[in-house]
Amino acid sequence: MKQLSLIFCALLLCEAPTASAQMWANKMFEATDHDFGVVARNSKQQFRFKLKNIYVEDVHIARVRSSCGCTSPIIEKRTLKTHESGTILAVYNTNSFLGSKSATVTVTIDKPYYAEVQLNVQGFIRSDVVFNPGSIQFGEVAQGSITEQKLDITYAGRTDWKITDVRSAYPHFEVELNEKDRNTNRVNYEMLVRLKQDAPAGYIQDELTIVTDDPKNKTISLAVQGRVISPLTISPTTLILGPVETGSMVSKKLVVRGNAPFRITEITCNDQCLKIDTPDTAKKLHLIPVQFTAGDTSTKMVETITIKTDLSGGTTATCVLTATVNMPTETP
Repeated sequence: MKQLSLIFCALLLCEAPTASAQMWANKMFEATDHDFGVVARNSKQQFRFKLKNIYVEDVHIARVRSSCGCTSPIIEKRTLKTHESGTILAVYNTNSFLGSKSATVTVTIDKPYYAEVQLNVQGFIRSDVVFNPGSIQFGEVAQGSITEQKLDITYAGRTDWKITDVRSAYPHFEVELNEKDRNTNRVNYEMLVRLKQDAPAGYIQDELTIVTDDPKNKTISLAVQGRVISPLTISPTTLILGPVETGSMVSKKLVVRGNAPFRITEITCNDQCLKIDTPDTAKKLHLIPVQFTAGDTSTKMVETITIKTDLSGGTTATCVLTATVNMPTETP
């Protein structure tokens, strides 16, 4: 029997209006609107519209265009295979525009069928507040280390203007704010943003909210980006054993790498069908054999392997192991 994709089935409804016929494309996007809020001049403001191909056919994004120069759209992945994800990056041009600005970003898809998706952005760019540089960029930071970045905030207007607070939902920032200068028409602050030692490994895509005593626009957002690199990595992070017949044995290897020679102090896993030997030498790279012996019943197994080391006071790495145990196929 022939299997029709979700897209093709939807497009068979040829009597539907054009807007309805293109709803399949809109369904791939997590969101189609974003408000940057009140931002400072020269600040770095960007937002990624996420989409996922939920269909069978490959999806190809041909082009993007913006209705206003205040927003520059970028296609970060043009072709999405089934279940693959991508993003449309919208860059808000705070160095060239001021005041209330909005734009419609049109995403044109030409495969497997033609469609257009409208993405809407808006915000207010303050002319009286300038950030230098436009955002906090930590770059790549080794986990367990402390790093900091400075930023200057300049305000032109009221002589008694003040920053009253700096807030963030991310708990691993420390902020020091120092008033450098205040005269008849200008106020200057220096902000020191510190990434604390306890920051977890992973990407940082966050923002600081600067609270002022301005009665009209009390808050200003400041983007903070970076990546905390773990001193320990494991590959693969998901160990797929695939279909395994009952009673049979499968062997795979894990690669555990550190930024310095280290010992593996403990390897834990709840499943007794797994045999994993703990090496007793210190080196930067360990190849760890993982042996799985299937039981006598059909089952689907998902287990977490935890590897503890002597790096940085006991740094650990985890791997998820999956297997499907099946009864042997009977031959005639």
